[in-house]
Amino acid sequence: MEENKNKANLSSEELSRYSRHISLPEIGIQGQEKLKRSSVACIGTGGLGSPLLIYLAAAGIGRIGIVDFDVVEDSNLQRQIIHTTSSIGVLKTHSAKKHLHRINPYCQVELFNQKLTNNNALEILKTFDVICDCSDNFPTRYLINDACFILSKPNVYGSISRFEGQASVFNLTDNSPNYRDLIPTPPPLDLIPSCSEAGVMGILPGIIGTIQATETIKVLTNIGNPLDGRLLIFNALNMSFKELTLKSNKMNKKINKLIDYESFCSEIKVKNEVNFAIKNISIKQLKLLLKKTSEKILLVDVRTLEEYKECSIPDSKLIPISTIENGEAMSEIRDYAAKKDLYIFCKSGKRSLRAVKHLKRSGINCINIEGGIEAWKKDQ
Repeated sequence: MEENKNKANLSSEELSRYSRHISLPEIGIQGQEKLKRSSVACIGTGGLGSPLLIYLAAAGIGRIGIVDFDVVEDSNLQRQIIHTTSSIGVLKTHSAKKHLHRINPYCQVELFNQKLTNNNALEILKTFDVICDCSDNFPTRYLINDACFILSKPNVYGSISRFEGQASVFNLTDNSPNYRDLIPTPPPLDLIPSCSEAGVMGILPGIIGTIQATETIKVLTNIGNPLDGRLLIFNALNMSFKELTLKSNKMNKKINKLIDYESFCSEIKVKNEVNFAIKNISIKQLKLLLKKTSEKILLVDVRTLEEYKECSIPDSKLIPISTIENGEAMSEIRDYAAKKDLYIFCKSGKRSLRAVKHLKRSGINCINIEGGIEAWKKDQ
């Protein structure tokens, strides 16, 4: 009788569509009904959000909310598989919704074409059962974490960089750890390379995003053992997984309001940072200086060899930041610094700032070129 009642809540087309789920004793018709009644909010429609949204829609989640304010660019397509070439220039939310409805017309998709902020987060997220953090920056991750804690919502977390990714489930129960137990204080923003600078293997977010989708379905159907109190780390180069245990800290549960997360993250300084002033120079100032005293200046490009071959500032010297941070290039740089003034640049200014700080701590004077080669090309 109960089985027939549940069957009546799924159309004959849905029973056929989800038959492989229904065949699983752990899910069955009741579990599929739970998925149909459930709602999930996905923050970010990029590398992580793409596979997560596709699989959640295919799984039969009844209502999906998508929060993003960005548009599709051609550089996204290497990993953000929910978008296509024809989506370039289109809002990511619109592109995603169109794709999801092609996959599953039974899925309701709600769009929030805006940036998630401390002013709108609670209002946007309060009606969803599970929140999926598919963001790519620390301010948003702390915002999602704190909003989930205040609203008592599970937070399915994923993060990627280069060849490594990680996933966990935060705030599942009152005793669960949250994101602040993993990273109590954010690293300095000026030392964090962006995806465009550090790079990312295109398949990697597909793996981590799919793990997030798996955990979301487990949480919604109350099956299996979610990544609650566990951080799963995947390394694509080694094709290896490892797991770390996360403990809940009572000090990280004293969250009762949202704050300005951009300021919160930008105010963090490097622990035990040497107190010295970093000298910066703009591209316009640099070009004027090169016209006057170019023979006294050495421009140091700290990007990779591949980036350097693609384009660089004329007469610059390639010294990748990896060789500075591991000490390999320090002797060479000291020799250069004894003869010329060093001006350090990268793509946008983040890696060069890291290099300048590292060199300053080693007693080598140098100047950071603001905006890097991106600013150089714009000023042509």
